[in-house]
Amino acid sequence: MRNRLLAILAALSVVLPVALTVQAASASAAGTGDDIVERLKAVPGLTVVSEGRPVPGHRYFILSFTQPADHRNPRGATFQQRLTLLHRAENAPTVLFTGGYGLPPYPGASRTEPTALIGGNQVSLEHRFFTPSRPEPADWRNLTIWQAATDEHRIVQALKPIYSGKWIQTGASKGGMTSVYHRRFYPRDIDAVVAYVAPNDHINPADRAYGRFFDTVGEPSCRKALEEVQRQALSRRDRMVALLEADAARNGYTFAKTLGTADRAFEMTVLDTAWAFWQYRTSAACATVPAATATDEELYAWIDAVTSFGFYTDQGQERYTPYYYQAATQLGWATMSYRHLRGLLHYKNLNQPNSVLPAELRSRHDPWPMLDVDHWVRTRSERMMFVYGQNDPWGAERFTPSGRDSALYVAPGANHGANIAALAEPDRAEATATLLRWAGVPAGQSADRTPGLPLDDMLPSRRMK
Repeated sequence: MRNRLLAILAALSVVLPVALTVQAASASAAGTGDDIVERLKAVPGLTVVSEGRPVPGHRYFILSFTQPADHRNPRGATFQQRLTLLHRAENAPTVLFTGGYGLPPYPGASRTEPTALIGGNQVSLEHRFFTPSRPEPADWRNLTIWQAATDEHRIVQALKPIYSGKWIQTGASKGGMTSVYHRRFYPRDIDAVVAYVAPNDHINPADRAYGRFFDTVGEPSCRKALEEVQRQALSRRDRMVALLEADAARNGYTFAKTLGTADRAFEMTVLDTAWAFWQYRTSAACATVPAATATDEELYAWIDAVTSFGFYTDQGQERYTPYYYQAATQLGWATMSYRHLRGLLHYKNLNQPNSVLPAELRSRHDPWPMLDVDHWVRTRSERMMFVYGQNDPWGAERFTPSGRDSALYVAPGANHGANIAALAEPDRAEATATLLRWAGVPAGQSADRTPGLPLDDMLPSRRMK
């Protein structure tokens, strides 16, 4: 099983394979020669799957790391967790990038904004239970924020003997949340966190902040236009669902495993429309919102472009199952009232994570983990930076950092792709200077702009690819 998995990982890599798939049994070879490959091979539990094409000043590796399926039982079953390494120098600072989801099927060399700003190495980690980093058989009770944080802890501890400089953790959205959770459970692992657009649903039923957000975001005319789009779509339900069913037939989409019917998937998509608009677009896109006189086809096409009718199909939800399981059990979700849609909705409490989970994974919510994390961030955390977008619905409920060398910034008019570069001056300069200080990089050092090394996409599409 293990050899087959390593072969699959190697085949998925869009890199030049090299003969490096031998796992070291001990660290006795550490430090032999100057080649970073030899040091990586000497790390217990770490496998170098392949090395990528050279990037000026860097080397790039696809790796896997042996993790216990349950860290409470370290001698029990294991699984292979995928990660990548962008190596610059052993004495450079290192960024741990936790996206919170899976890595791309064909991961190529790229960098987060903090990595570029500090000129560092980058370790990018696939979250447990996102395929192929899933134990087999999978005991979903082991998908918790503590188990994932312990995955990260073991990898950091394994690599610190090689990368002895400062460590910065980062991630966006669920990746930002994951960074916070790691910091909470293992505060000495890393030196600082830069968490982008990280929601903090610490009291799940108390979601009035989301209602206030949608009552105030953007211009009143844009808010009203989006509400009218939702009303028009639901008023034309029979004809719109027929368009969805035809679309599903063309694309091979099904609904049986998750939402159950095309009608339920249609309502879920319409409920998401205003949220997706502000998550992915800006006020400049308000001019594209169709009028009430739009045809069924025009209305369907616009909602599909913004929200994606393929998202709430079995096929669209499959890769997000671990997220929705975590939302149902620990992370929480946004509870909305939809007052403007009264009389048009067919399903009560549809917009919640258990609606899109297979029946066997539907679970009760435990409020304690988020309450604990929120309290710790407010009172005991250190060196934590939070960046939010002004018009991002996911930022309606934010983390509140402590006064211990921590900060929160809001990018004007920005959506769920907000970053340090989008901040207004002097916030951008202040945030950059703080990050450089945390990373031990001299103040005023310019960002590394290595050609051919793109920034990681902090605003991934929800459309099926």
